[in-house]
Amino acid sequence: MAGRERIREASRLVVKVGSSSLTTPQGMIDVDRVDALVDVLGARRQAGTQLVLVSSGAIAAGLGPLGLRARPKDLATQQAAASVGQGVLIARYTSSFARYGLRVGQVLLTADDMMRRSHHRNAQRTLTRLLELGIVPVVNENDTVATDEIRFGDNDRLAALVAHLIHADAMVLLSDVDALYDGDPRREGATRIAEVRGADDLDGVELGTSGRVGTGGMITKVQAARIATGAGVPVVLTAAAHAAQALTGADVGTYFHPGGRHPGTRLLWLAHAATGRGRLHLDAGAVDAVVGRRMSLLPAGVVKVEGDFAAGDPVDLYGPQGSPVARGLVNYDAAEIPELLGRSTRELASTLGPEYERELIHRDDIVILEPEK
Repeated sequence: MAGRERIREASRLVVKVGSSSLTTPQGMIDVDRVDALVDVLGARRQAGTQLVLVSSGAIAAGLGPLGLRARPKDLATQQAAASVGQGVLIARYTSSFARYGLRVGQVLLTADDMMRRSHHRNAQRTLTRLLELGIVPVVNENDTVATDEIRFGDNDRLAALVAHLIHADAMVLLSDVDALYDGDPRREGATRIAEVRGADDLDGVELGTSGRVGTGGMITKVQAARIATGAGVPVVLTAAAHAAQALTGADVGTYFHPGGRHPGTRLLWLAHAATGRGRLHLDAGAVDAVVGRRMSLLPAGVVKVEGDFAAGDPVDLYGPQGSPVARGLVNYDAAEIPELLGRSTRELASTLGPEYERELIHRDDIVILEPEK
């Protein structure tokens, strides 16, 4: 099966909808918009397709009830808005899907849930079981407690990782823009890009940034499509108003052709969505071992440590030229590492104890980063 037929024939589908497609300019949930979306998704679910809905809108939905005129800039107020808005959002979905005899289940995730082994396995089990029970999972970032994620978050990349996590057949990104264009679609002469087969198709394309109530933009949507297609999941990007056509495989929006298979969800997030909490500077030999020979990172190859991080956090690995070459999940706290630098694991085990006879970062927890352009 090739092309947009894969959207029409998908038996397990992830649909992501953005804040601006769900709310009024005043920040309140737009009941008509929600119901229109659910009309499309409910019909598809009744036809037998397993659906996961990744929905933004919690912060936006909290603006009206809190009397806020615009998205707050400070983290504490964003979290408060998310706390209020998430309840409003899930209540609306519960009521709307009930019209089709369908039940929804709320799933709130953070970056840690995708990166840490036990967390992402739990998330996978939960989502899979919900689908088996006929529930429509409604996924959102856990904005109420998120810190780095709430400033970064857009849910586009989260949707791509969820698609990989549940082995989805396809993903649909719904926005307030009907497709990817080669320039600002508000300007005369901008042309819709109907299909993207690879990075070369995006050369010279101007990508917009964030919208009014959300934090995403075309940049994050293209990045999300890249994550999903890199894991073998085809993607359609279009406006929420075109959701019905998109799900039938019609020629709307932009279709991103899938590529190969990626080794795992945690590493997918680590490469494309995680932010390093610190830096480890490597000598040339360590760079060759980690990047060239795909080996674990040992203390002997590290010359400098920066940042305040804990064991299990993502850290960026820098080469002698001052550029990031890889990212990994570190096995030590930042405060422990300076004493280990330049020393072999055998030496560390004999002087500090057997618990130190382990790598700084295991090779299974390292992703190689593409060179910066």
